[in-house]
Amino acid sequence: MASRTLTTSLRRLRLRLRRSTTQIHRQFTSQSPPFDPPPIPHHRRVVVTGLGMVTPLGCGVGTAWRRLVEGRCGVRSVTPADLKMGGFEAEVVAHAFEQLTSKVAAIVPCGDKEGEFDEDKWLRSKDHKSMSRFIAYALCASEEALRDANWLPSELDEKEKTGVSIGGGIGSICDILDSAQMICEKRLRRLSPYFIPRILINMAAGHVSMTYGFKGPNHAAVTACATGGHSIGDATRMIQFGDADVMVAGGTEASIDALSIAGFCRSRALATKYNHLPQESSRPFDCGRDGFVIGEGCGIMVLEEIEHAKKRGAKIYAEVRGYGMSGDAYHITQPHSDGRGAILAMTRALQQAGLSPNQVDYINAHATSTPLGDAVEANAIKSLFADHATSGALVLSSTKGATGHLLGAAGAVEAIFAVLAIYNGIAPPTLNLVQPDPLFQDGFMPLNAAKSMPINAALSNSFGFGGTNASLLFTSAP
Repeated sequence: MASRTLTTSLRRLRLRLRRSTTQIHRQFTSQSPPFDPPPIPHHRRVVVTGLGMVTPLGCGVGTAWRRLVEGRCGVRSVTPADLKMGGFEAEVVAHAFEQLTSKVAAIVPCGDKEGEFDEDKWLRSKDHKSMSRFIAYALCASEEALRDANWLPSELDEKEKTGVSIGGGIGSICDILDSAQMICEKRLRRLSPYFIPRILINMAAGHVSMTYGFKGPNHAAVTACATGGHSIGDATRMIQFGDADVMVAGGTEASIDALSIAGFCRSRALATKYNHLPQESSRPFDCGRDGFVIGEGCGIMVLEEIEHAKKRGAKIYAEVRGYGMSGDAYHITQPHSDGRGAILAMTRALQQAGLSPNQVDYINAHATSTPLGDAVEANAIKSLFADHATSGALVLSSTKGATGHLLGAAGAVEAIFAVLAIYNGIAPPTLNLVQPDPLFQDGFMPLNAAKSMPINAALSNSFGFGGTNASLLFTSAP
């Protein structure tokens, strides 16, 4: 009897508590005013004030640009030493080299001469144990870009409004291969404590941030071959939304190693017909193309809010006017034949810029020298730009004939080439364009030699595995 009375009392207590809680909630919600809408961010304009590059054409913006315009090529034959298999027996290295179907690559020239990447400075310093090659490339290019922009702030508030957006496609595969070998040989205790920091793609942005004390956004996009484009576009948005006044942005890659080359060989993506003629192997838009040439390097821009740049008297190369993104939603490596993904990315960049297709003077195409990809992009450009393309007024080229395909760094390096085309009034050429694809006709034809011309608006395309697309639209300095 007592237990029944206790149970009944507990039920009544729970009911009263529930009613009381409901009444309090109703009273609170009826008396609390709704939040005002969030503030609408003021659209801030973004300009490019600094450039830095590490490329197969050379280290440094001046060297790379001059060689590009001159029609020089950064592709060469691969040697067994390029496979970075120093810990393996000579017989294993020789066998791996023999098995590769593609034996050409676009490799950054190293040394202590002008235009060469100084490994002693960037990879053999006291801090090199925590840095792999793709990180070192980012530090080298960032230093050049920051000095070019004359932006090396010492005040805390300036550092807090400066951020970093540097991505990569693959990371350090050679470190992974070396570490896997240690497991196979039961030498796991010799694994470097820096192994993880050396392979993490965001560590390129992290090291740049730590080197200069930048406390703004610290961001790393990883979108395969569209990484560089997305990194610059994302950084632009961060400035537009007020997250930063200055951003160090771009992409970096160091994938010339046994496993990376072998992986792309197995996917049948690389050029194989021209192993005996390495400088002719990357041939965007040409009938003889049979795959891309794997490359490495880094491209970095200093992006800045326009009034911030003007106030300090910074040199302005160009304005970042539009950033378009899309997804193919079709296949892991192949674009759909209708090119709708590319069309959407370019259209969205134009819409954001407030420009019409006939106002674009130059397009730096993604065209990697693959049979399908080049044709799909060319048809997408022809579809979107219509009469402007076929009249010959739109100038088109792919600089991958000179640099190979830099994977995660490609979009950033090619965006810099687009900016330099505007700044210098020169459209760079497409190398090895001997017999253009039959889809090119009338006035629609890629450049096969550099062309001096006024360029007020330039588009840079980047498309990656997984169907991810980015288009950046730059215009001349305001």
